[in-house]
Amino acid sequence: MTKKNKNKIVRSLLMQWHNTQNMRSMPWKGEKDPYKIWLSEIILQQTRVEQGLAYYERFIYHFPTIQSLANAEDEFVFKLWEGLGYYNRCKNLLATARLITQNMNGVFPKKHEQIIQLKGIGPYTAAAIASFAFRLPYAVLDGNVFRVLARIFAIETPTDNLDGKKYFAELAQDILDKENPDLFNQAIMDFGATVCKPFNPLCNTCLLETICEAHQKGMVQKLPIKEKVLKKKNRWFYYFKFIYKEQVLVQKRSSKDIWENLNEYYLIETFDQKNWTKDLIDDSLLQLLAIKDYELISISPITKQQLTHQRITGQLITIRVHTIPKSLQQMQWITIPELVKLAFPKFINSFTVEKEI
Repeated sequence: MTKKNKNKIVRSLLMQWHNTQNMRSMPWKGEKDPYKIWLSEIILQQTRVEQGLAYYERFIYHFPTIQSLANAEDEFVFKLWEGLGYYNRCKNLLATARLITQNMNGVFPKKHEQIIQLKGIGPYTAAAIASFAFRLPYAVLDGNVFRVLARIFAIETPTDNLDGKKYFAELAQDILDKENPDLFNQAIMDFGATVCKPFNPLCNTCLLETICEAHQKGMVQKLPIKEKVLKKKNRWFYYFKFIYKEQVLVQKRSSKDIWENLNEYYLIETFDQKNWTKDLIDDSLLQLLAIKDYELISISPITKQQLTHQRITGQLITIRVHTIPKSLQQMQWITIPELVKLAFPKFINSFTVEKEI
C-alpha cells in the first residue's frame, strides 16, 4: 500500500468513526466563535478537560466577548484563573484580548499567519482556531494526535525533538481532510482521547485495527516515544511474560533508552502505579491484544530498582495463551531453554514469583 493510499484510508476511517461513533461531548465542540475556541484552548494547556471545563464556563459567564475580557481588571481575571497555574497563560490571554480590542476593532484575525503572531498562541492553538473557527486547512497536533499517528504508522521518531515535530507536522497535514478540516481535527483528537488512549487503548474494537502498524507489530504500548519521558525520574514497567506451549515471547529494547539492546518480555509502561487485579488484566489483554482465552499463572511482588537518574518500579505477570493472537504473531517467540542464553536487564532477572494464581 502506498503512503498516499494509506493516508486516504486513515482519513476516511477517522471521518467514518467521527460521524457514526464519536460520542465525546464538550461545550466548545462545534463552536465557531474564535474567541471561545481560543479561550478553551488556552485554558486546556497543561490542564485536564475535567478541570478546565468549570474554568471555561466561569470565564464565558463573566466575559462573554473578547471586549469584556479586555476591559476587565487584572486582579479579577487572575482570581478567576486561580488554581490553573502557569499564570503566564493568563497574562498572555489579557494582553491578546486587549491588543485585538484596541488595535483590531475587537475582531479576531481570520488568517493563520496573523493568528499565530498573537501573544501566547503557538502552532497547535493557531491551527485549532484557524480550522475550527474559519475552516482553514491546518492540522492540529496535540498529544492525542501524536499518539494516533505514531501508532497507526509505527513511528519510532521521538515526538518532542525538532526532527520528530517536523515529521509529525508534515504527516498530520498530509492526512488532513482539506475540505472538512474542522471535523477531521476534532475527529482525530477525540479518537486519541477515547479510543487510542495512552493506557488500555480499545484496539480490539478499533475501526483502524487492520491498518494500524503498531497493533500488527505489538508496539502499541511503546508508542509514541518521547525523549523527555525517557529521562523522567519515576517510571512504572509492567512485564507480561506470554507463554505458548514451550515458547515465550521476547523482544529486544532498541530505542535510545535504558537497557538498550537487552531483551525483555512484553512491556506496558504506565504513567503511574497500577493495581493489577484479574479484572484489569482481563480488560487490558482484551482491548490491547484481543486476548480472551488465557490462563493467569502468577503476578510477582512489586520490584524496584534505583538507577542513576531514575527509579523503576514494576511487576512480572505471567500468562499462558492457548493460541498466539494475531497482534503478537509478528513478534519473536523462543523456546524456554533458549531463554538462559539471552541477556536481560537486572530488573527483570530480579523478579520473584510468590503470588501464584
